[in-house]
Amino acid sequence: MMRAVLLALLLIASPAFAVQPDEILSDPALEARARAISANLRCPVCQGETIDDSNAPISRDLRLAVRERLVAGDDDKAVVDYIVNRYGEFVLFMPRAEGSSLILWLAGPAMLLMGSGVAYAMSRNRARAPEVTSLSDEDKTRLADLLNK
Repeated sequence: MMRAVLLALLLIASPAFAVQPDEILSDPALEARARAISANLRCPVCQGETIDDSNAPISRDLRLAVRERLVAGDDDKAVVDYIVNRYGEFVLFMPRAEGSSLILWLAGPAMLLMGSGVAYAMSRNRARAPEVTSLSDEDKTRLADLLNK
């Protein structure tokens, strides 16, 4: 009974991968590389899951493509390039900082710098603002006349 409970807890606590036994490569080094690459590839259908975590048919196709390229002798970069050329930059969890996505990578720091500059300028202007003094008798009379009209 205790063993069954421990086994159930172990199964619940372990990550649930959608990788099927027929997809696993016989070479442990290649399989480890495939898992490392797959951890950075997003399922185009599920969008929030890696291709190893997703049960979508397209994720299976991506897993098989990764493993086929590894067996063919491609290095990790070539495998990722193959997948990106076929499915687009969207499949990468961490898009590359090049081309049009470079704008997105630089937008955050640029906005931070601009916001800091605006905050600094506003604090300097506040420090230079003249101190408000009380109104003179003449100004008080004029203000009362304007308000009474």
